[in-house]
Amino acid sequence: MEILEKLINSSGFVGLEWQNGVMFIVGGILITLAIRKNFEPLLLVPIGFGAILANIPGAEMVANDKDLYPVDAKDKWPLFAFIYNYAVSKAELLPPIIFMGVGALTDFRPLLSRPITFLLGAAAQIGIFFAALGAHYMFGFSKEEAAAIGIIGGADGPTTIFLTAKLAPELLGAVAVAAYSYMALVPVIQPPIIRVLTTQKEREIDMPQARPVSKTAVLIFPVATCLITVLFIPAGGPLLGMLMFGNLLRESGVTQRLSSTASGPLINIVTIFLGLIVGATMEGTAFLKGSTLAILALGLVAFCLSTAGGVVFAKLLNFVLPKGKKINPCIGAAGVSAVPMAARVVQTFVSGKTDGRVNPLMAAMGPNVAGVVGSAVTAGVFLTLIEAISK
Repeated sequence: MEILEKLINSSGFVGLEWQNGVMFIVGGILITLAIRKNFEPLLLVPIGFGAILANIPGAEMVANDKDLYPVDAKDKWPLFAFIYNYAVSKAELLPPIIFMGVGALTDFRPLLSRPITFLLGAAAQIGIFFAALGAHYMFGFSKEEAAAIGIIGGADGPTTIFLTAKLAPELLGAVAVAAYSYMALVPVIQPPIIRVLTTQKEREIDMPQARPVSKTAVLIFPVATCLITVLFIPAGGPLLGMLMFGNLLRESGVTQRLSSTASGPLINIVTIFLGLIVGATMEGTAFLKGSTLAILALGLVAFCLSTAGGVVFAKLLNFVLPKGKKINPCIGAAGVSAVPMAARVVQTFVSGKTDGRVNPLMAAMGPNVAGVVGSAVTAGVFLTLIEAISK
């Protein structure tokens, strides 16, 4: 009986609290949405399972619990704490590797064929700044926390994790879940905004055929973009540098093995661990706070404003563009970084509203891939500004 009593007392059941039970449900909901609704399954499945593991008392699976960190060299690191500490928090390893894979998967030709759409990708970052200002001045979040919350509006998971891990690691779980949830909900959130902000006449603008892009331009683009952006904003170097390196691997034509590895096995392995680590930061007592609801609300506002910013800026551009070169304002909504989902949403919306006469998928891919660069640049701007303010 004594042995049985000790066994029971050492089990996780003894330490269970209501917060752990709630997080089991939250983790189950994330997994269910991923499987049943196909909402960002590559991330929500590991995030949901990581959240369940982190809330099992005694399992030592919380990624960011400093009480689990070794006191001296003889102590062993718990699995998730080790990965979080050395691959996300201190080393900035996992998000930049994912960006390399994204670069190897991304075709920037739609952007290069219509360079003006780069402006739409930039305009679609406006929600990030509005949400960050609101989080700081209206909700009382610190500057670092506000920047981490605002970046949700870019709909770019790796950038969100990268910035949050550096500035506000205590918010990583809530911010990452918000970012990936809104990425998954792009087909639900964006169409009503586009519908409100555009007229039927604007939706029927059929943009002219894009000009061809030379092989030389495709090769120069990643190198030139890396040099220009990182020279101006060095803090964005880990993301922008790896993004453009991955794209160079794709376009060089002589590094197929490296490109295939970066865009296949490597990005898949990193995605698994990044998702688990994000989920493992969602320990119940730390996650279930009023601030989490505020983060989710502000993230939604940021994403909606970013979508609206791209559409409105496209409408403004049409005032100065000559007839025959007008932009379909709907493609401005694709300026967020959810590639290629946002572009597909625009295509589906416009095609449905015009009975299939207008199909702006390739035109929408321009601002869509520009948004990936834009969100990484914005993260670098936040890091630079906060460092300057803190001095």
